[in-house]
Amino acid sequence: MKILIFVSFFILLLEQASYSQSYKPDLQDKNQLLVTGRNFKYIEENEKKGIRIEEGQGSSIMILNNIILGNGTIEFDAKGRNIIGGSFLGFAFHIQNDSTYDAIYFRPFNFLNPDTIRRWRAVQYISVPTYDWDKLRETFPGKYENKVNPVPDPSDWFHCKIILNGKKISVFVNHASEPSLVVNKLTDTSTGKIGLWVDNGSDGSFANLMIRNKN
Repeated sequence: MKILIFVSFFILLLEQASYSQSYKPDLQDKNQLLVTGRNFKYIEENEKKGIRIEEGQGSSIMILNNIILGNGTIEFDAKGRNIIGGSFLGFAFHIQNDSTYDAIYFRPFNFLNPDTIRRWRAVQYISVPTYDWDKLRETFPGKYENKVNPVPDPSDWFHCKIILNGKKISVFVNHASEPSLVVNKLTDTSTGKIGLWVDNGSDGSFANLMIRNKN
């Protein structure tokens, strides 16, 4: 019995060690964030305390200072807008510089779009500069984007969980047990900085960010 208890305890320690570093950055602490090319403001909305990146030209990443992520889990709440072609927001990871990174992002205006083809373009993986969304859609139609399930209100907050496990990237929406998108990374980068992401002409609200860095 003692041996069994010891083995169980040892396994538990190994499981805990596999996620030995957890971070819950304060999105209203300017010392933890580096914003490029956008204005922003702090928000408190529906019991969510976070930040809103204002719309502007070009894509923008709000980088989290002092966090480097390889494998791990990213969770956050986000809110975009139900405006066709006017809301693109998500999260960038394995950032090498302002123009070289991977990202998962959402098009909330496609969550409930009556055009069924557009509904399958609600969540997107990109790896820029080589594999932006247009190159992926043309070369691999339907492989790096998908519909979301369950379907959130496109004008309201929704929860996102991104799991990075080697080449495999899984995206879950609103605490679903099944992923809305599963893809394999298209580059060999395996670690880098991370940050909140919005695209050209888009704003985005973010709250409750949690990072678990897996060893």
